[in-house]
Amino acid sequence: MATENADKAPKEPNLLLQSIENFGKGAMGVVADIGGVSHLAFQVARWSLKRPYRLQNLFAQLDFVGVGSIFIVALTGLFTGMVFAHQSSRAFELFDAESMVGPTVALTLTRELAPVFSALMVTMRAGSAMCTELGTMRVTEQVDALETMAVNPIQYLLVPRVLSGLIMVPVLTMIFNTAGMGGSYFVSVVANAISAGTFLNRTQQWLDPIDLYEGLIKGAIFGLSVTLVCCYKGYNASGGAKGVGQATTQAMVTSALSIFILDFFVGVMLH
Repeated sequence: MATENADKAPKEPNLLLQSIENFGKGAMGVVADIGGVSHLAFQVARWSLKRPYRLQNLFAQLDFVGVGSIFIVALTGLFTGMVFAHQSSRAFELFDAESMVGPTVALTLTRELAPVFSALMVTMRAGSAMCTELGTMRVTEQVDALETMAVNPIQYLLVPRVLSGLIMVPVLTMIFNTAGMGGSYFVSVVANAISAGTFLNRTQQWLDPIDLYEGLIKGAIFGLSVTLVCCYKGYNASGGAKGVGQATTQAMVTSALSIFILDFFVGVMLH
């Protein structure tokens, strides 16, 4: 009887098999997302070259992504430059090298912090809105309505959004650089009494145009990546309001991860 009861008792799931299965599902999901985003990028590139060009939609997205993000990007850049200059000056005081605060902040901002933080600000402000808007249009069948009216939804909805990220994130990167260097100058010269001439001369001596170009290239790549991911998640959302919320959450996490991953690989390729 004990043997029969043991056979009839429910068997506990094998945790190892479950872990392997979950890992496999996650890996397949990542591969599927990479393939979907790549295919979407190809479709966007193809439809962006076809008439009609829908410039009104493009300018509306340029205003939303770029102009609407100026304040938050400038404010973030200002305090980033101030904090980094303050911490750098304290460290350089140990070696009597306060004159290196300016070029250190400038190189760090132009190469890394400006494109990364600008893209993150665009992700949080504009990317989430893109994903939610497209997801809502998908679950309410507005995308299907466009197709029935012989309007290609990729050309009408996605091309302006992706191009706006590609164009405006480098512009926001330069705004971040300007605000960051302004904050750094204030902390270094006004608060810490470093010579203004030394600050400016050292910065001009060590900062090259190639450093600015690297940041702009990264900004363009990050902007393209963020808008593609957000548009892909929103365009393929399903399951009503809950599905739209899940798609937006996934888009934010994936966009942030893509920024940091691409930052490493693009930085390696440019050096």
